[in-house]
Amino acid sequence: MSAIILVLIFLFCFILPYLYTISAYDLNPQKILLSPSFEHILGTDRLGRDVMARVMIGGQISLIIGILSSIIASFFGLMIGISAGFFQKNVDKTIIVIIDLFLTFPTFFLLLALISYISASLWVLVIVISITGWMGMARMIRSESFAISNAPFIKILKLSHVSNRKIVFKYFAPLLAPIFFISFTFGFSGAILAESGLSFLGIGITPPQISWGVILSEGKEVIDIAWWLSFFPGFLIFLVTFSLINISDYLQAKSNEKDAFIA
Repeated sequence: MSAIILVLIFLFCFILPYLYTISAYDLNPQKILLSPSFEHILGTDRLGRDVMARVMIGGQISLIIGILSSIIASFFGLMIGISAGFFQKNVDKTIIVIIDLFLTFPTFFLLLALISYISASLWVLVIVISITGWMGMARMIRSESFAISNAPFIKILKLSHVSNRKIVFKYFAPLLAPIFFISFTFGFSGAILAESGLSFLGIGITPPQISWGVILSEGKEVIDIAWWLSFFPGFLIFLVTFSLINISDYLQAKSNEKDAFIA
């Protein structure tokens, strides 16, 4: 069910705009803060712009930031975690110090510190969120990599002088795939929330660009008279994060079942 919800949200944001032709940017002083109706399904905002069109276009930005930043952070964490678990010793000690250094600061405050010195844009947010989102993945992968490195068949491969690259990609990667996908789903939801939070505070995506966080920020001042302006982007953020968490829980349960079966 969660996967179906995600698919529907992606279709809503990336496909429906080709069918729903009302502009997300056109101003109309005659239609300010209209409640949802047949003409404007999700109502209008303080400048008379169609909320549904804005939610769809804003969803594209939010989802793209979520996907790209979680992919980058997950792969970065995967490589660092495997390096720590595979090479161990001094490499592991150095990586642990770096991870602990990043984890010293709360993630969101680290985001605020980084973004406050840079003019925010889609790509800047992708990079900044990626920089602050790889540590959890690296720690999990490191722990599992230690267990895999100590497996008898890995020791035999090392004694046989099989190349490190072949061992990592042929033997480590398949065994670590479930953890990677679990971490990716968590990272995706975390990136969506991070972007929304930064944009809501006015230091993320800035107008005329649109994201779900921007729409939430615009709606907070009129929430008592125009509930729809904040409700719909907030509801979609909730659906995305809730669905991703459910998918992550499902993958984790399947991974535990597989480990129990192998044991």
